[in-house]
Amino acid sequence: MEHKLGIIMNGVTGRMGTNQHLIRSINEIRQSGGIPLSNGNSIMPDPILVGRNISKLKHLCERTGIDRMTTNLEEALHDQETSIYFDAQVTSLRHASVLQAIAAGKHVYCEKPTGGTLAEALDLYKQGELAGIKHGVVQDKLWLPGLLKLSRLIDQGFFGRILSIRGEFGYWVFEGHRKKAQRPSWNYRKEEGGGIIHDMLCHWRYLLDNLFGAVQAVSCLGSTHIPRRVDEQGQEYEATADDAAYATFELQGGIIAHFNSSWTVRVRRDDLLTLQVDGTEGSAVAGLRDCYYQAYDQTPRPVWNPDVPQAIDFFAGWDKVPDDQSNENAFKAQWILFLKHVVNDEPFPWTLLEGAKGVQLAQLGLESWAKRRWIDVQPLT
Repeated sequence: MEHKLGIIMNGVTGRMGTNQHLIRSINEIRQSGGIPLSNGNSIMPDPILVGRNISKLKHLCERTGIDRMTTNLEEALHDQETSIYFDAQVTSLRHASVLQAIAAGKHVYCEKPTGGTLAEALDLYKQGELAGIKHGVVQDKLWLPGLLKLSRLIDQGFFGRILSIRGEFGYWVFEGHRKKAQRPSWNYRKEEGGGIIHDMLCHWRYLLDNLFGAVQAVSCLGSTHIPRRVDEQGQEYEATADDAAYATFELQGGIIAHFNSSWTVRVRRDDLLTLQVDGTEGSAVAGLRDCYYQAYDQTPRPVWNPDVPQAIDFFAGWDKVPDDQSNENAFKAQWILFLKHVVNDEPFPWTLLEGAKGVQLAQLGLESWAKRRWIDVQPLT
């Protein structure tokens, strides 16, 4: 039996909403015949596309074969054939829209950050719990192939005692003066919910909590390296939000993590995101898709001598974790888990409370920058 599942998809005309959530997730699931369940039944998503630009909505419907769309969110929420509300709008619009969906009795799945402030994010969690709905937040990087391989090494005890994590994320986002920017202008406007601290520290929270240990303290320095950019209409504007963040975290068990996050950096590393994990028995470097490891016995013995050419090739002596498992698109993988959670009540721990933890860390990162000191991260209950 096919279980038809109505989903309100709000904000799908944006970059992430279109590419990751609609095209590579929901539409892929539809094209493949739905999600098979263990009892022989299947789940078939039946989306309503919601946005402010009717021409963009029509284009997406033509591209995907979806026949339902509207610019009126209230109209979509009143549709009795839909049971899930998904939100991929700009952060500043999320709180009010998700509250409407909760009031309408819809299960909620939404992008992060789940609020402009911790108070907003916790309010969504509390209201969702009071309404008795099922809820979740996108934490896509947990399903990246490279990080799944890294997780396998952790589970196997490869590292011994983990000492530290070094994260490098980012790339050069063009300012728009000579070359068109590849990210939306609201990302660089604090008043519209922009800023790399608010964006990326939410990611680093769930990665660190899930893979290594609970974040217990943060020290963060932000910067707006590029003060003026050009928007989608070709108008120059003042960048009021941070475009780079340099953050250090203390984790449970004494592990130290440091992440450089920047939209003003040129890439000379394996990928746009790399994580180096160092432990007493070995190290590994994971990117979006690949993961390389070096065990204790393969670790070279360098000697400092800047007067002669370096004799060691430090990129040699690393083994690659084999591609022996097939992986879905990271966003699609979590969508499948959430839809199974709604229909079959299968486990889904990545709730709006987890989303609030990400907002909490981002807010504390901004506080650390403002006060120029370490800030403790208190448990959320």
